[in-house]
Amino acid sequence: MKKSRRTFIKSIPVLSLLPLGIEKPGQYPISSNTYDWLTFFRRDGKEWGKDLDEDIKLYATSGLTAIEPSLDSEKMAIDYISVLKKYHIQMPSVYVGSVLHQAEKVQATLQHILRIADVVRGHGTKIIVTNPNPITWSQPTNKSDEELRTQVRALEELGAKLRAKGLHLAYHTHNMELRAGAREFHHMLQNTNAKNVSFCFDVHWVYRGSDDSELAVFDVLKMYGHRVIELHIRQSQQGIWKETFSAEGDIDYSRFAAELKRLKVMPHLVIEQCLEEKTPITMSVVEAHKMDLMNVKRVFR
Repeated sequence: MKKSRRTFIKSIPVLSLLPLGIEKPGQYPISSNTYDWLTFFRRDGKEWGKDLDEDIKLYATSGLTAIEPSLDSEKMAIDYISVLKKYHIQMPSVYVGSVLHQAEKVQATLQHILRIADVVRGHGTKIIVTNPNPITWSQPTNKSDEELRTQVRALEELGAKLRAKGLHLAYHTHNMELRAGAREFHHMLQNTNAKNVSFCFDVHWVYRGSDDSELAVFDVLKMYGHRVIELHIRQSQQGIWKETFSAEGDIDYSRFAAELKRLKVMPHLVIEQCLEEKTPITMSVVEAHKMDLMNVKRVFR
């Protein structure tokens, strides 16, 4: 007899993930986003996700015990859950894209994310990260004030609905949200309820979006540190993403970690030490992530 999607979801053994009652995301195991693994695979002429079982098997050899996958469907979520169970990898957070500035697409987007949330929340996921799509990824086209008003209302609605399910929504940015006086970035955090919308602080995208300004990174931390539920962690040297994370580089992460402790903020830590064109090539994806994990523990734990 053919199983329905709902029946299949229920039939997957629940991952032994996060104990009930954990309220501090900093207690979750350190994760890596799948995007940086994708960049390493692409460098080596491979494709992340083509053989998910082999990919997660390799991932597990890095010593990482948690992952933040980028999901675009319920099926993709189910596929990840099945493989992560096999290799004892937890999934405290997931990343899902969204289109929230176009009024005619908002409800479809919200329902899409909520369906994915229903799949993953039974398997230990506590944080849904979303970065509202720009108008275009390739051109510096800013959203209008009306589009930003539409987007912030949608973000608030999504956060409230996820909160009702026992999940946290974490607003994420790249560099484009920092254009034009960071109007998009600030409007999202100034006009949403902190109970519904938390902040996934992707430190290096704020740095790059602010014309490579470390000052801007610490100003954002000062303004919105109380909203930070998750960090995406990446380091660069002279503006180029490094192959591995370290406290030293363009951003003083030792100071950053000390400031988080002063603020008594304990976010979920997610490695996203991606590669770009001029990044040095000296080690394998597993070697690099073993070093990332060691250095993130050293700096933040």
